[in-house]
Amino acid sequence: MPDRAPDNPTTPLAQARLLPPAPGVYLLKDARGRVLYIGKAKNLRARVSSYFQRTAASDPRIKDWIGEVVSVDHLVTESEVDALLTEARLIKDIQPRHNADLKDDKSFPYLQITTDEDYPRVEFTREPRDRNVKLYGPFPRAKSLRGALQILQKIFKFRTCALDIEEDDPRWRWFRPCLLASIDQCSAPCNFRIDKSSYRQSIARLRLFLEGKKAVVLEQLEAEMRQAAAERLFEKAARLRDELKALRDLHLRGDLAKHAQPEVFYQDPRRGLRGLQKLLDLPQLPRTIHGLDIAHLGGSETVGSLVTFIDGLPFKPGYRRYRIRGVPGIDDYASIREVVARRVEGLRQRDEPFPDIWLIDGGKGQLSAALDALRSVQATPPCVIALAKQQEEIYRPGHSEPLRLSRRSYALRLLQYVRDEAHRFAQHYHHLLRSKRTLGEEL
Repeated sequence: MPDRAPDNPTTPLAQARLLPPAPGVYLLKDARGRVLYIGKAKNLRARVSSYFQRTAASDPRIKDWIGEVVSVDHLVTESEVDALLTEARLIKDIQPRHNADLKDDKSFPYLQITTDEDYPRVEFTREPRDRNVKLYGPFPRAKSLRGALQILQKIFKFRTCALDIEEDDPRWRWFRPCLLASIDQCSAPCNFRIDKSSYRQSIARLRLFLEGKKAVVLEQLEAEMRQAAAERLFEKAARLRDELKALRDLHLRGDLAKHAQPEVFYQDPRRGLRGLQKLLDLPQLPRTIHGLDIAHLGGSETVGSLVTFIDGLPFKPGYRRYRIRGVPGIDDYASIREVVARRVEGLRQRDEPFPDIWLIDGGKGQLSAALDALRSVQATPPCVIALAKQQEEIYRPGHSEPLRLSRRSYALRLLQYVRDEAHRFAQHYHHLLRSKRTLGEEL
C-alpha cells in the first residue's frame, strides 16, 4: 500500500511539513474532501510546503484557489518518473477542477506507442493519432515527459525514430544505426540487432510499467532471465539482467531535470527536418545534427561546445565540451579545426556514426575551417553548413552565395535552435571556467 498522510486537523502548512522528503504525488483538497489539484514532486515536503508560504498569495497560478485548500493527501513513489506517471493517471481519473485544462486539450503532450508496426516506436506528441496507437497522458509538463522518455529508453531501449522497419525487409541488415545504439540506449531494430519477438516483449513490459505494474514487470524479467540462462542463451540472459537491474535502480537515477530537454522548439521538429532535407538536397530525412560554437574566456582562453540533436530535439548525452589546447591566442578558425578533428577522433574510437548535418556557428570562413579539419583527418564530410548570426544566412560548400530563408521557415527555426543551444552550452562552460579561476581553483 502507498504511504499516505494521516488525518490531521491542523493547517495545510502543518500537514505539508509532516510529508516525507521523497518523490511522490500530492492531492490538495477542500473542506468537503474534493480534490482541487494534483501535482508531482521530487521532494513532497518542500514542494507542498511552498504552496502555503506568504509568496504563494501573489502567484497568479494559484492565488485564486489556494485559500480553499484545507487538507493534503499524498502518495509516495519510488522515483520521480513513477511520480510523473502516477500524476497523469490520477488527473485523468479524478479530473480535479484546477487541472481542468488537461482533461481534453490535445495540445498537451502525450506518450504514444504505435501498435501497427513490426517494431513499435515510442513517441512524444502533442497531436496523438486516432488509430493504431496506445496513448498515455496527457502530461502536465512537456519537459518532464521528455526527461522520463530518456530515462525509460535507457531501460527498455525502444526506438523513437520514424523509420518504417519491416521484419522481412533485408535492406535493414546493412543499415547503420544512429548514436542511440552506440550508447546502448536503443536495441537497434533498424539493424536487426534484436528480433521482432524480443523487441515486442520489451515494449509490452514498457506498457505494463506505464500502467503502474512495475512489480509484474520485475517478476517477468526474472523469470525470462532464468529461463534464458537455463537454455544457455547467455547473451539474452545478460540483456534481461541489465534491464532488470536498471529498472530496480530507477529510483537511484530517475532525475527528470537531468534528462529533460528544453521546451523551446514549439513547432513540430519533423517539419524542420523535412525542410532541411529539401533545402540541402539530402537523400533521406536527417536524424542527427551536430552544432558547434566557440567562446572566449577573458580574451585569453578559448572553449568549444558541441551539441547533438536527434529527430530535431536536443540529446544531452551527446553534448561535449572542449578546452582548446593547441591554439595560441584568439583564433576562431583554428579552434574550429581543433574541435572538429577531436570530435571525429572520438567518433572513430567509439565506432559511432557521423551526424547527418554538421552546423557551424559563423559564416564562410568558419565553414572552410570545419571542412579543412575533416579533410586533414581523412574523414568523408557529412553535410556541413554554417549559419551566420546577423542576417541568418546559410553557407554551403561549393556555393559562393549564402541562402536566405524566410524567418518563418521551419528549417531555419530548427537551425537557429541548434545554433543557439550550442552557444548557450559554450557560454555555460565559459562561466564554469571563469568561476573556477575566480575561486583560485586549478583548472
